[in-house]
Amino acid sequence: MTTTLTEAPPPLSPSAPERTPPRKRGRLTPYWLLLPGILWLVVFFALPMIYQASTSVQTGSLEQGYEVTWHFATYWDALSAYGPQFLRSVVYAAAATVLCLLLGYPLAYLIAFRAGRWRNLIMVLVIAPFFTSFLIRTLAWKTILADGGPLVGALNTLHVLDVTGWLGWTAGDRVLATPLAVVCGLTYNFLPFMILPLYASLERIDPRLHEASGDLYARPLTTFRKVTFPLSMPGVVSGTLLTFIPATGDYVNADLLGSTDTRMVGNVIQTQFLRVLDYPTAAALSFILMAAILLMVTVYIRRSGTEDLV
Repeated sequence: MTTTLTEAPPPLSPSAPERTPPRKRGRLTPYWLLLPGILWLVVFFALPMIYQASTSVQTGSLEQGYEVTWHFATYWDALSAYGPQFLRSVVYAAAATVLCLLLGYPLAYLIAFRAGRWRNLIMVLVIAPFFTSFLIRTLAWKTILADGGPLVGALNTLHVLDVTGWLGWTAGDRVLATPLAVVCGLTYNFLPFMILPLYASLERIDPRLHEASGDLYARPLTTFRKVTFPLSMPGVVSGTLLTFIPATGDYVNADLLGSTDTRMVGNVIQTQFLRVLDYPTAAALSFILMAAILLMVTVYIRRSGTEDLV
């Protein structure tokens, strides 16, 4: 038989002080750091939103004053009167987003995988339009798309304007003051917002995955379809959102490059606020636009199959 003897622990000294857990220091520091940003959002985002919400349900005039009467019929009246402008804004923004993706993805791929020592120079060229104002960049396109210019002449020679005219995007031999001109302006102005997220997403892809795909005898197109593009989906989603959302509410391109037949909802809101001075209708249009964009973005993110954004 084997006997195991265990010794009892020595008794605690009655005079030994009881230890207290150390006090957590700086537990409020993160909240203090968040306070300036929260105040900024409240003052410059939440409060104006509340004010615009109250304005949208007011009735009256600028001379007599406005009063909150909960007149929700303003929303239906605004949507009924300016439905074509809403639809036109979505179509123009979607066309510009698709063009930005088709033009931006190859360039972002080149910068991420093939640029080498020219990477920094190409990146500077991508963000170079930001060095000038949005207005100047848009006005430059009035010269580029002017009647009788070299670009319009080249498009005429290649019979591109025949196709766009059949689609209703140009009028005869003219590009300026047509839907095509507005879409070109939107594409140019928002193209960097597509390229930068795509580049950030493509740069994070491990090159060894491409090598492994090649070792498995996959063709370059198969590697792109099965490896590169799925891994770059966060950049695609981010780029399309950063392009589509501001393009939908834009009014500068339609104002400078378009005509009365190409007015977007942003032009209507600007006119209602600054010229007609119908503040309730303008506020209602703004909220309808915000709700429509939020709905489309929610559906798009759910359908895209990715929750990661660059």
